[in-house]
Amino acid sequence: MRIRVVHETVYHYDSPARGLIQMLRLTPRDHDGQHVRSWRIEPTVDGRLSRREDGFGNVVHVFSADGPEEALTIRVAGEVETTEMHGVMRGTVERLPDPFYLRESRFALADEAIRTFADEVVAGQADDRLARLHRLLGALHQAVRYAPGPTDSGSTAAEAFALREGVGQDLAHIFIAAARHLEIPVRYVSGYYYRADTAEQEAGHAWVEARVPDLGWVGFDPAYGIAATEAHLRVAVGLDYLDAAPVRGSRVGGGTETLSVRVKVDDARGQAQAQSQS
Repeated sequence: MRIRVVHETVYHYDSPARGLIQMLRLTPRDHDGQHVRSWRIEPTVDGRLSRREDGFGNVVHVFSADGPEEALTIRVAGEVETTEMHGVMRGTVERLPDPFYLRESRFALADEAIRTFADEVVAGQADDRLARLHRLLGALHQAVRYAPGPTDSGSTAAEAFALREGVGQDLAHIFIAAARHLEIPVRYVSGYYYRADTAEQEAGHAWVEARVPDLGWVGFDPAYGIAATEAHLRVAVGLDYLDAAPVRGSRVGGGTETLSVRVKVDDARGQAQAQSQS
């Protein structure tokens, strides 16, 4: 599959803002099953864009602009070739030992309800980690409805689990909290997901990767109840959302900020075939 992405993050400020700084984890890397054909980050205001790498091995761009600016758009556009790996991740950049991903984190902390849920789901599965993860995947997909609205970017795993609904970020956090309670190293993944039913999406997507003996890191998407597929375009990883957030920034002044996001994810080959037949 050739996944094409256009992702725009738009900021409007009530008054001119200065000293804009944006940390952008918006650039995917090559690994087995994923090859970046083209990728560009295009801010709409003059500034400085530098590339570095964080402790997780994510590509991070730092954009800074002196201002004053009344608006800022960060536009990402690119194409990535993907092939089916049945969720097994190979060739990824690994900077940290597996036990690091057992650490508790702010958004993926298990409360009593999540701990009880996890224990009940895997009861009788002995030490078969892959079977436990698939049981957890299916049970969470059934227990928590994938729906926008009731949560926001600051919601925790416990809050989303109590509501029994949330977006991909929320289901990923619940899965992580439950898996770490079961002493399984697991990490948060941010990226994009190609949906055949629609190209227009409200945001990027989130899922998880868990460490499985003899297989390595394996991707699971609790929002859809499936293992990661060629429709998943992997961008960044971390303990939770904070480590892999696509855009985080700061500024001086600007008053109230209005944020909007536009994401389009489609199949570039399918589009090319459709055009050639028309």
